[in-house]
Amino acid sequence: MKAWRIPSFGLDKMELTTLPDPQPQRGEVLVKVHAVSLNYRDLMVVVGRYNPKMHLPRIPCSDGAGEVVAIGEGVTRVKVGDRVAGIFMQNWIDGEADAKKIRGALGGDIDGVLAELVALREDGVVHVPEHLSYDEAATLPCAAVTAWNAVVHAGHVKAGDVVVVQGTGGVSMFALQFARMLGARVLGTSSSDEKLARAKTLGLDAGVNYRANPEWDAWVMEQTGGRGADLVVEVGGAGTFSRSLRAIRIGGAVAQIGVLSQSTEGLEIPLLLHRQVHLRGIYVGSRVHFEQMNRAIAQHAMKPAIDEAFSFEQAPKALQRLQDGAHFGKIIVRAGAKI
Repeated sequence: MKAWRIPSFGLDKMELTTLPDPQPQRGEVLVKVHAVSLNYRDLMVVVGRYNPKMHLPRIPCSDGAGEVVAIGEGVTRVKVGDRVAGIFMQNWIDGEADAKKIRGALGGDIDGVLAELVALREDGVVHVPEHLSYDEAATLPCAAVTAWNAVVHAGHVKAGDVVVVQGTGGVSMFALQFARMLGARVLGTSSSDEKLARAKTLGLDAGVNYRANPEWDAWVMEQTGGRGADLVVEVGGAGTFSRSLRAIRIGGAVAQIGVLSQSTEGLEIPLLLHRQVHLRGIYVGSRVHFEQMNRAIAQHAMKPAIDEAFSFEQAPKALQRLQDGAHFGKIIVRAGAKI
């Protein structure tokens, strides 16, 4: 099979190589990968910022969808021909996360899915919604589950709530769609008026260009009559965190996900105290979260927002587009199969 590997860190160091086809062992399934979806974490892995001590070579990328083409002895959860996706952390099936469950992350702790074939434990895959293409299904394991966890389990979003999403990347657009699914009002920020207009086609109620209006937290307060948002899906990191605290209501929640920006400002502890903030770090989710989310996606016939699809040979170019930050929604790499 063909696979992309990182022999050393750097986009220009990625190599397309031929490896022996994996064989499913007892309790494992062999998946023919049809599509891979990129996350910012994948880029950090490739360039060496995610874990500089990672054992190399490593096959990158956590998110892929494909068809089961063989099963090992004792497998009962799936059969040949099933359409599946791997879960992000192969050890986190259910319950609260712990040190053991968050090990075994695809494309990090273990080889990922940027390959034509992958062997995964049967417990580490889920069936994908029937109405989704392989391109669309590949977007779900990391970005979608992260957004679901943030909106449903951290934010406890309900009809009438106000949710703020930052930017127009994969997690933010999934959070927008899930929040709207639950009946919330969604406000968004972006550096691009064009992207905000596209987000409105997914249900965004109002948006602000943070380059033209850097004090977007004050804009959120205006939009909510001085009350503030119930949840901010925080993907910016240190550079946006203080404004997120100022944008939420007293007793509101911040779901901290991203580390995209840095800041020299210190953490404003008084804001945390005075706003009685519920701060929750989100690190994807369990297989049960994934399965719950898939049922909701299927019931509402929800479609993920996809930016562009690249051929398998163009994987470094796809990662470069992610690095450039011009994308809207998810970037796809196809593994040779027609979608």
